[in-house]
Formats: sequence, structure tokens, C-alpha cells
Amino acid sequence: MRFRLALAVALITTMVACGDSATGPTGTSRLTVLLKDSPFADAKSLIVTFSEVSVHKAEGEWVTVPFSGGVSSRTCDLKKLTSAQDVLGTGALTPGRYTMVRLVVTSAALYFENAAEGAACAPTLTATGRSAQLEIPSGEVRLNRPFEVAEGGGTTMLLDFDGERSVRETGNGRFMMTPVITVVSVQ
Repeated sequence: MRFRLALAVALITTMVACGDSATGPTGTSRLTVLLKDSPFADAKSLIVTFSEVSVHKAEGEWVTVPFSGGVSSRTCDLKKLTSAQDVLGTGALTPGRYTMVRLVVTSAALYFENAAEGAACAPTLTATGRSAQLEIPSGEVRLNRPFEVAEGGGTTMLLDFDGERSVRETGNGRFMMTPVITVVSVQ
């Protein structure tokens, strides 16, 4: 009898605390976008600056996922992400179905002699020594990968930036980057 009473009190308390989802405010969920790399082998650092991470809601609007720390861009040394991963962006999203992820890459550079010091991703990173700026013909990468964001939950997406397939030498010491990024997992 006491067990049933305790269960009933717990159920009523939960219902009152949660409210009626049909009439209450819509909840939000969190999306965290993580980045790892399969690096470009011929350099000590591959420093890439992202200016935007956004997701496409099935109803047709693009939603920006803020960078960690509230900065306007995020720079990562992809060579430091070969055996680790770092947060590219995290933010609140309305629950629902999303169809794509868009990343905008604004700049990239190879450093052949010295690796960048510090964290793998930060608002800015630099390295020293012989380097080459990468030409980026299309700085926008769209990943067609539908996923659901449940109400009140968290969704984590792991992206793999393939440095080896993204960077190629074009001659005369010039390099080009065509970002090759895949969605490894969505949980």
C-alpha cells in the first residue's frame, strides 16, 4: 500500500513539474558538433578557420549553431585531432527533424616545420616556420545527413575532416583545399 501511495505521489509530482506539453511552451534541446581529423601527412600543422556551423531544419530554415565560447569563428589545428576530438559548436535547437549540416571554411594554412602550440581548437591559432596558405575554391561544405533532435535531450554529431583527401599540391609551392568532411555518427 505504501509503495502504491509513493508511486502515485511521484507520478503526480512529475506530471505537475513537467506540465502539459500540448499547451505548455515548446522545449529546446542541445546539439553539439564535434570535430576530428584524418590529417594531411606532409605538414606539422593544418590550421583551418571555420566562420559558421549551421543545420537545416526540415521545414526549410537554416539555424546557426554557436561556436564554443561565444566567438564568431573557431580555428582548429587538424593535426591535433587525429587521436582526439574537440567541440566545434554547441547550442540550443528546437526539437524536430534536420536534414543537413553546413560548415563554412574561411581560411586554411599548412605549416611544414612547427606545430601550433596550445589547444587543438581555439578562437585563433598560429604556428611558425615555412608555411603555405591554402586556396579554398568553395569554402562551404554541406553534409546531407538527416537527424532528429528530441525534445529536452541532447544530440551529438561527430564530423571527420579528412585532411589527406582535402588538401592537394597544385604546383609551384601552391596548395588547394576542397574540404572533405563526413558525418561519423549522430547520437
